[in-house]
Amino acid sequence: MTDRITVNEQSSIRIEAEKVMYFDPLNIEWEPHDADIVFITHSHYDHFSPKDIAKIAGDKTLFAAPESIKGDLSKAGIPADRTVLLKPCDSTSILGIPVEAVPAYNTLKPFHPKHNGWLGFVVTAGGKRIYVCGDTDATPDAEKVKCDIICIPVGGTFTMDAGKAAGLVNKLSPEAAIPTHYGSLVGKPGDGEDFEKLVSKEIKVIIKLKY
Repeated sequence: MTDRITVNEQSSIRIEAEKVMYFDPLNIEWEPHDADIVFITHSHYDHFSPKDIAKIAGDKTLFAAPESIKGDLSKAGIPADRTVLLKPCDSTSILGIPVEAVPAYNTLKPFHPKHNGWLGFVVTAGGKRIYVCGDTDATPDAEKVKCDIICIPVGGTFTMDAGKAAGLVNKLSPEAAIPTHYGSLVGKPGDGEDFEKLVSKEIKVIIKLKY
């Protein structure tokens, strides 16, 4: 299943399984208009980019996003009748894909306060539970997630750094971990490799961001 996951930049993730899913599309260089579902974790510019969403969305694309950014979605022209608004800990099914909304927030930093209601998502696709964390620290909520594959931020500053991310992954013990959110807008190109060195050898680390 990991070979069906690509990371474009930052936390811009594409999963091709029963449906084509994008998470926080950013700096998309082409216009495939192939998205069945677009997931938006929060309203920061590097995660909610209307111009990039327009490149991947089609006439039937559905959107999943935190209820707390409803106003931002409306301003960007995201159609309300094709949007599923979620609160932390909600669960639903979108086009047959089971979706769980995981609280995403900082514990000791001010950038992503818990009260904003921003999210990560667990989707079940290709027979695997895939956790796309969004911008978060290693929180008690994140530590409760059961997943087979995790796409986790490792760049520090606004999220976990490589050490904290590795600690969370070792607790969750997924089959595979894909480091994200480093090397361009935040973090350094070597953060993925630093993370890999700290992850338990039983967990496969797959570097998708190449620098």
